[in-house]
Amino acid sequence: MAESTTPKPFAGWDKPELDLSAADWRSSSRGVGDAQIAFVEGFIAMRNGERPDGPSLVFAPREWRQFVLGTRGGRFGPN
Repeated sequence: MAESTTPKPFAGWDKPELDLSAADWRSSSRGVGDAQIAFVEGFIAMRNGERPDGPSLVFAPREWRQFVLGTRGGRFGPN
């Protein structure tokens, strides 16, 4: 029996397929970097403004809060 080639979602992936084509993308408030965010259907999407056709990260509100707090605390900065 042949294995399926259909990609399986990541374990714990509980986010819907969001249509981001009409999203209202906003640049970062400090003008640092090229990160853009959009609020869509109760989720927060983030993308690289220099590559708007590239992939977007999608966060649930709680995940977004953890990400922002971690970033402000230097968790994702250079070592």
